[in-house]
Amino acid sequence: MVIRTLTIVVLLGTATSFIVGFKNVQTYNRAMDALDIWTDILSKSRRWGQLTRDLVEDEAIARKLVYRHLAWLTALRYDLRRPLVWESTNKRYNAEYRRFYRVPEWEKDLGKLLPEYLSPSETAQALSSASIPTCVLNLQGRSIRMLHRAGHLNSSFYMELQKLVGEFVDLQSKSERFKNFPYPRQYATVSSLFVRFFCFSFPFGLLHEFDRLNDGVSGFMHGNMVWLVVPCSVAVSWMYTSLEQVGESTENPFEGGANDVPISTMCSSIERDLKNILGEHAGDPSSQTVIAL
Repeated sequence: MVIRTLTIVVLLGTATSFIVGFKNVQTYNRAMDALDIWTDILSKSRRWGQLTRDLVEDEAIARKLVYRHLAWLTALRYDLRRPLVWESTNKRYNAEYRRFYRVPEWEKDLGKLLPEYLSPSETAQALSSASIPTCVLNLQGRSIRMLHRAGHLNSSFYMELQKLVGEFVDLQSKSERFKNFPYPRQYATVSSLFVRFFCFSFPFGLLHEFDRLNDGVSGFMHGNMVWLVVPCSVAVSWMYTSLEQVGESTENPFEGGANDVPISTMCSSIERDLKNILGEHAGDPSSQTVIAL
């Protein structure tokens, strides 16, 4: 019976390691795919600034196009940082790291930021829409169309800018996929149950093995070797639970946790670069004294 117990625990531990490893690989891929999306946003945003500077002769119009793009970035990062029920940022093992970083989207209301980039009428229209980022992109597309009709953009320039707007729509949809569709809960639940059951049963599988060590020792530890099951099982259980928590903390790359894609910092970098393209000197809105995600 003892051998069977140890065998069962070993098989359970092997199965648990495979399940936890599979989960961690998938959640890591989610985080890297989300980072790739925002790296693409960073690259195409800089391209947007260059095109508006070079293709639009009127500096005031170019500035409006750039600032409307900054409004889209701001609205998108606020939308991605909305708390959702399946996210883990409020769990104890994640919340304890809050003092090391800040989430700007939780500190200031979006309605106070959009007027810095949009006209009053556009701000009101965006804030009243169901999806603010989508509304801002629609305003951007309509503005480009009106510039083309007014003769400020020739057909090739118009198509180039509209193509970029379409790519921003695609990148927004990809970002929203990671935000609104979590890692499948059946896999997350099974992984958590396996880890807990393994941690519970692991000490019982070691009792006989550690008790047999009494035959080879003398002195104080003779007859007490079985107590070594406690630190051994705690150490192994800690590794399994830590790996399970690492996977859970990486599931949602925009939840505002310590392992997030740093979209706030990336948007600050984009804003600084685009304003420099316009010849403006932008301050750092995210404050570098504390790390901003």
